[in-house]
Amino acid sequence: MATNMLEARGGCIIPEAHKRGYHMVYREQETNHCPGCGRTHWYIGRLMAECAFCATALPLESSSQVLGGQSVRTVRRQPYQPEEHVLAA
Repeated sequence: MATNMLEARGGCIIPEAHKRGYHMVYREQETNHCPGCGRTHWYIGRLMAECAFCATALPLESSSQVLGGQSVRTVRRQPYQPEEHVLAA
């Protein structure tokens, strides 16, 4: 028996597409009917599309979240330390 979720999924955090099943997304080149109310008017953002009538949200097919999440890059910088002797007047 698997002891954690990662083991249960076979060592992969995101299951393969054929194991995931149906995944609702907003496709730009198609007529998208809202799964909540059936209408076709959407507000499109950078990552999500929201139904204008019932506010059901769907991820965009082209967004990076659909294929495995956003990649976040952090940069560590040295803390700012003012110099001891600034130009003397």
